[in-house]
Amino acid sequence: MDGRGRARWSWILWAALPALAWAGPPYATDDPEPTDTGRLEVFVAAFASAEAGGSQGGGPQLQLNYGAARDLQLSVAPQLSFSAPSGGPLTYGLGDTQVGAKYRFLHEDGDRPQAAVFPQVVLPSGDAKRGLGAGAAQVLLPLWLQKSWGPWTSFGGGGYWINPGPGNQNWTFVGACLQRDLAERWTLGAELFFHSAAQVDDADGLGSNLGLEWHLDPDDSLMVSGGRDLGWGNTTFTGFAAYRMIL
Repeated sequence: MDGRGRARWSWILWAALPALAWAGPPYATDDPEPTDTGRLEVFVAAFASAEAGGSQGGGPQLQLNYGAARDLQLSVAPQLSFSAPSGGPLTYGLGDTQVGAKYRFLHEDGDRPQAAVFPQVVLPSGDAKRGLGAGAAQVLLPLWLQKSWGPWTSFGGGGYWINPGPGNQNWTFVGACLQRDLAERWTLGAELFFHSAAQVDDADGLGSNLGLEWHLDPDDSLMVSGGRDLGWGNTTFTGFAAYRMIL
């Protein structure tokens, strides 16, 4: 596959993977905390990334997390997606849909972190021919950990992506995030993550993000993040913004 082909497949991949774009809003790295039992957590979001081959993203994107039982969260995330390859037309429409179930099997206690598994499936609801979907179902099998002390919280882990399709290959994601509550209404964080190549002729990537959350009240908040690949990978910019509410 030539350079132009690699770039094309790269932006198709990013448009088709809502999980990588915002696994644990506003970060690519997720945490093990499920939504409280009986509560509905709603994210209304938009995100974008850019590289030499063009730009891609999603919005509006909706993520619904429901606390179905103690330590169990059920999630669904439909989205509208766009892709804008360099020298090509802008396309916009229904993207792929993410569904999953998070189960926390270990609670934080003393020096022990909390831990959860969060298997997810990305359903091919988007049109792959228009660059709005992967064209095949993808599966993420992750493990997430978290530890808090005072105003600080650290979470991270990783997972294995099953990524079928022509030119695709299975790949891994590993990330870590550190957050600090600056005051009652503000939380600042930074993350570093690695993802192996998802296509046969693509490159591994090392990325970073800075994130900020503004807590309007206990149940509502605004969050943003921005970052890029560091040395490895081709992504020159990623951005995310969301409004979060708990019902």
